[in-house]
Amino acid sequence: MEGLRWRAMTTDDLPAVVDLANALFPDHYEAPERFAERLGVAPDLCRVLAPGPGAIRGYRVAYPWPLGRIPPLDRPLPDGLGACGALYLHDLGLHPEAAGRGHARAAVADLVARAREQAIALVAVNRSAAFWDAQGFREAPGDAALADKLAGYGPEARYMVRWP
Repeated sequence: MEGLRWRAMTTDDLPAVVDLANALFPDHYEAPERFAERLGVAPDLCRVLAPGPGAIRGYRVAYPWPLGRIPPLDRPLPDGLGACGALYLHDLGLHPEAAGRGHARAAVADLVARAREQAIALVAVNRSAAFWDAQGFREAPGDAALADKLAGYGPEARYMVRWP
């Protein structure tokens, strides 16, 4: 696919983002209003991969979140996330036609630049830990509450952090 670039996500992109998320992560459903809420919390951190308006081929959703914690799937976020001290990369998804072309690495590099000396955390799912490790993320230990939430993502899920 030619001409793809990462750009700011808009509310007009949300139906296509939700459709792509449902296709890529059917075991981790989130309602459309959750995507809208996360975009509203951190519009500067949410991006889509597209040749221009419409026809997205990827998306990234990130927002402030406390380090060592995992936000609940398909649940509202609490108020006051602005001063969390870390960013959470909630989702990075690429349409199969866009995979393997460096777009995921570019999305991570952009987020690292925007993190401004903050740690970035994520949950690696679907055997993706090796990809995240190559991007500078390392598996991080957590407490029992973290382990309980992590179990809901499947047996191969890993909590990983990229330190500044």
